Amino acid sequence: MVKNTGLILALDTKDPAQAEQWAKIADATGQMIKIGMEFTYACGFDAVARLAQGRKIFLDLKLHDIPNTVASAIASLASVKPAMLTIHALGGKDMIAAARKSVDANFLSGQKPILLAVTVLTSMNQENLNSIGISVTPLEQVLLLGKMALAAGADGLVCSPQEVAYLREHLGEDVVLVVPGIRMQDAVADDQQRVMTPAQARQAGASWVVVGRPITKAVDPEAMAKHIVQELQG
Repeated sequence: MVKNTGLILALDTKDPAQAEQWAKIADATGQMIKIGMEFTYACGFDAVARLAQGRKIFLDLKLHDIPNTVASAIASLASVKPAMLTIHALGGKDMIAAARKSVDANFLSGQKPILLAVTVLTSMNQENLNSIGISVTPLEQVLLLGKMALAAGADGLVCSPQEVAYLREHLGEDVVLVVPGIRMQDAVADDQQRVMTPAQARQAGASWVVVGRPITKAVDPEAMAKHIVQELQG
């Protein structure tokens, strides 16, 4: 049986007022918001904290450094109380284990964020992987990194929608799979190479989908968000 899938609205902007306006769309539909590097670096953590008040946030900073640095960075994020946060699986098992330990040590039991490992970015296709010395397919690389990350302590993965069904089959129903690269039918893919519609992602087994431009660039963003929520609920 296909489960309902949650919507995360990506607030990809450098403008705090614009971010707040978009966040209210998520408020109206009961969804989570994603705060990434663009907003965080431009506006700072005080702005992130203000935007996060009373909301569930997916803090998508894709931490990737030596284990001690990543662990320290996660400790610094405790005041923001993210519901989800990301690290790069390419940081390796020791870095992921250090991230897991830091989450467990620095967040209260009821406030621990879901620790997500980014596997292969949705902008990466086979040609891009080959150019950095990776000869396996994107699907094989995602599964390799995913298994390693989960064994090291991650709660779930960020992956392309095209890999969701395969990961569900190989990793089981309990793994959280968060999926960017969502576009509406017949829409332009922008800079994403591996995309899927909300309904297709739900059918494939996504736990959450991350949607930005299809909502924020819509003529009626709130109506589009509600339409996507309906698709995700089946």
